[in-house]
Amino acid sequence: MDIDSYTVTDPYFGTPYIDVDEARDTPYPHRHIHGGFTGCDTRFTFYFPAAGEWQGRLIMPLEGAHAGHEDFFGGALGDAMGGVGLTARLGGYMVESNMGHIGDDIDPKGGDDPTIYGWRAAAEVARFSKHVAEQVYGTPPHHAYVWGGSGGGRRSPLVLENAPDVFDGALPFMGGGDVRPFPATERIKGAQVMSFACMFNVQRLLRHGDTMERIIDAMQPGGSGNPFEGLDTHSREELASLYRQGFPRGDEFMIATPMGQIWLWSSIADLLVEQDPTYFEDFWTKPGYVGHDLPSAVEGDLIDVVTTVKRVVTVRDLITDPEFDAPEYMLMRTMAGIMAGEAGMDMPFAVQITGLPDGYRLGAGLQLKSGKAAGRQLYCIGTAGDLFSADGHGEANLERFNGVEVGDEIHVDNRKFLAFCYFHRHHVMEDAQFDSLRVDGTPIYEQHPVPLMSPLMGVSYTGHYEGKLLWIHHTHDSSLWPSQGIIYEKAVRDEQGPEAAGQKFRLQWTENAEHIPPMFLPNSARRATATWLIDYFPVIEQGLADLIRWVEEGVAPPNTAYEYVDGKVQLPSSAAERGGVQPVVRVTANGGARAEVAVGEPVRLEVTAEVPPGAGSIVSVEWDFDGWGSFPYSHEVDGSDTSVEIEATHTYEQPGTYFVTARVCSHRDGNVDAQFRRLPNVASARVVVT
Repeated sequence: MDIDSYTVTDPYFGTPYIDVDEARDTPYPHRHIHGGFTGCDTRFTFYFPAAGEWQGRLIMPLEGAHAGHEDFFGGALGDAMGGVGLTARLGGYMVESNMGHIGDDIDPKGGDDPTIYGWRAAAEVARFSKHVAEQVYGTPPHHAYVWGGSGGGRRSPLVLENAPDVFDGALPFMGGGDVRPFPATERIKGAQVMSFACMFNVQRLLRHGDTMERIIDAMQPGGSGNPFEGLDTHSREELASLYRQGFPRGDEFMIATPMGQIWLWSSIADLLVEQDPTYFEDFWTKPGYVGHDLPSAVEGDLIDVVTTVKRVVTVRDLITDPEFDAPEYMLMRTMAGIMAGEAGMDMPFAVQITGLPDGYRLGAGLQLKSGKAAGRQLYCIGTAGDLFSADGHGEANLERFNGVEVGDEIHVDNRKFLAFCYFHRHHVMEDAQFDSLRVDGTPIYEQHPVPLMSPLMGVSYTGHYEGKLLWIHHTHDSSLWPSQGIIYEKAVRDEQGPEAAGQKFRLQWTENAEHIPPMFLPNSARRATATWLIDYFPVIEQGLADLIRWVEEGVAPPNTAYEYVDGKVQLPSSAAERGGVQPVVRVTANGGARAEVAVGEPVRLEVTAEVPPGAGSIVSVEWDFDGWGSFPYSHEVDGSDTSVEIEATHTYEQPGTYFVTARVCSHRDGNVDAQFRRLPNVASARVVVT
């Protein structure tokens, strides 16, 4: 492989090197090349499928969160998102970059420069991959595409904006961030910080008894629609603020069962205190803040204890020790299993700490006071029983509980996190998401400077780019709320004008999609997550295929019509009006959203489904009558219909509440046997049996 003839475009990067070049059969047959650039922390992996599969494209997925790994999409979790197989189906070779840093730590050479981590490392890696591809295939790629979700959705537009010599199109999904004039060079100000603060505050306030269960029930199909019933004044105010800021209605289960959102706090808590130390003091000491004015709202949750570590628990312990088989450990076991692929089964994942008061543990600071890890500052990202899993910033992210031993002193202190729970009140951004926190343009509460996010998240959006961009956002995303999905559309219109935006930008909404697919989420006690959320990966693959067709053939994908009202995205009820690519599904029981019947009394169920114009036809219709997500009953369809109305009858032999769900898939070519790009949607009705 000729490396010497390559000249870097960006002088920050040293000469490239390759330290692995071999054939691999997993996760998909490919030529595997790994390397980096001298003098910095930038690393890359190239995955070249067989020449007969390559159709001349470079396809670069960007890792979520802060990134920091150049092998994510070649691993098990990345492969579940599509990985090399998806890339090959799209006629490309796959490029990965660690985005210029290792793990959650910055490159000492780059320091806090967000341009390196936001787009420059990705751009130089992609440039070098073209040099290598020409030697592998005999010709360089004729088009290049970048895509990613969450943190990858945050950064993929930056790459398109700032590296027009490299990429022709981008597909961000679940992105978000602020907007500044081009060229942006400053770290972003992310609304997620304030969003998560409000969400965790609601979870904290409503976690006792059956309060969250009643709220979830009220907002599910056939419920009362009133989540505020029975709440005290303060809880009502905070829940209402959460909704007004854009938290998706119908996704309340994720308030009670938060997943990766707490990671953001653990990764930037030290940065927030560094940027705005007065807030964390003012919250407890000055009028105008809940900690001072309404101590009863927080004092019962305070923890400030120095104690000792009773046990260090590895991933293997969590998965194999019967002590952790109880349901309360399920979420922690799931997260540990995901991380095991990265760090191994013997990674110290959690510590057991006993003798703590009944305060709020999630987000609490965990500082080691003695032993080999003395001085290390971590923050609780998961708790079950007396177990605490944790993460931190910089070196603490890389080390976590490495070196911690039984008997080490540890300081458990959640004062900073309790103050963070009201962060949204006192750090109001200009985004429409925060309109409910000001009157006539004036913020209601005392204000502090909006914090900058980690430099690893990159720079602000500008809306200035060449090429094409298809933005996909989810209606039920509890991490990047629907309110974040409308920001970039406005940025493009403001920067380039309506005509250019119409030629270069599309926004599609995926209904009933969360930040994480249901197979990685826990189920509620009453119904499976798969009965109200979908696997959105087929939608992303179809989007990439549509982006390629748009760039190379000039066939633009459709927008999804929507309105954003009172913090809520509203989609038209008919497929013809809605547009986009996903089927529209409705389910009724005895003609309504709720049916009440006796044991043994038949229930008449109806599913109506239709596909938007040009989006293909219906290839499957499945029923799940008991709400547990197995979908064992299906109707025969031949793939020729763009709409269906199907009735079924079911009889329940046991009393209870059942969420009857229909899952409908469409396919662009109407292929009922297709394995990929089967676009799903779900709808449910409630049946109460007495």
